[in-house]
Amino acid sequence: MPTLNLYNMEGQVCGDIALCDKVFAAEVNKTVLHTVVRAYLLNQRQGTQSTLTRSEVSGGGRKPWRQKGTGRARQGSIRAPQWIHGGVTFAPKPRSYRVSINKKVKKIAMISALSSKVAAGELIVVDNIALEEYRTKKMISLLAALGVDRKALIVLPEADNKMIVKSAANIPGVATAPVNALNVYDILKYDKFIIVKDAVAKIEEVYA
Repeated sequence: MPTLNLYNMEGQVCGDIALCDKVFAAEVNKTVLHTVVRAYLLNQRQGTQSTLTRSEVSGGGRKPWRQKGTGRARQGSIRAPQWIHGGVTFAPKPRSYRVSINKKVKKIAMISALSSKVAAGELIVVDNIALEEYRTKKMISLLAALGVDRKALIVLPEADNKMIVKSAANIPGVATAPVNALNVYDILKYDKFIIVKDAVAKIEEVYA
């Protein structure tokens, strides 16, 4: 059972927290992580790209010159792909890139992502994060106290804490997320994973 230091907002150790083995000390399945991250990125695509083929470009109905006798290469239309303003060869058309992943695979991927953060020493548990006003400087001070100087994801137990979300919104490389909106891609994307103690309990409740 991994045990991590528990920090306060001043970056001081105020205790420790024991994490569940099933969630934070499981074997990391890289194959499943790749599958889920790939599906997540594909599902972000709108699939609305569209260009015109030679049959859809206006004009080009008449043969530009006769087949033989001119000394030039034979051409059938000025809207063929090799012509300027011609149609596009193998033109992309609207399509769905959606990939579905079953719940069992999603669960394995989430546990693997969380366990990889613990194994790499990139998970920081904070006792509580509370702000009395919208202050970006307060969040910068918190990150500095925790020794975070790279990209960081702050995970909150509730989704309605707008004060913390807006205070962190202007800090480059820092994002916030409620615990019920966590996804594997965001966990792996950020160098540091800062999570409030109450959010840890919710994760263990769901995945343990």
